[in-house]
Amino acid sequence: MRVRVCTIDKKGKNELYAPLIEHYKKIAKPFAKIELIDIFNNQIAKAQESSAALAKEAYSKAFEPYLQGAFNVVLDPNAKEVDSFEFANILRKNANVTFFIAGAYGFDDKFKKRCNISVSFGKITISHKLVKVLLMEQIYRGLSIINNHPYHK
Repeated sequence: MRVRVCTIDKKGKNELYAPLIEHYKKIAKPFAKIELIDIFNNQIAKAQESSAALAKEAYSKAFEPYLQGAFNVVLDPNAKEVDSFEFANILRKNANVTFFIAGAYGFDDKFKKRCNISVSFGKITISHKLVKVLLMEQIYRGLSIINNHPYHK
């Protein structure tokens, strides 16, 4: 199984969360190969300074190359909330999964429609850096459920 996590984030700016992210990546290794992709470029920086609509377009453009060959999941606070078992079923049913975490302005509707599913971890606002940690924990929890590992209990 291959899992990609694509985020709008500056590389090297996750000092606080990096150990947790790496921890979950390491302990998930027996079950899946996890690839972490942080994207932040000049177009995104300029767009975020201009408007929310331009920022959303820049995110979509940056994520475009990662839409191919995988079951694509958008993390969106306005989507359907899933529990850990529903989340595990996404992993169970798909050998290649790519998760997308947008920047501060979220996703545009065109990008969300190009993905297979949108899921929510709740209605509260959470920093995209912290959402990445939560996603990594849920990926590991989902893989544990699928593989009957005691972590979930």
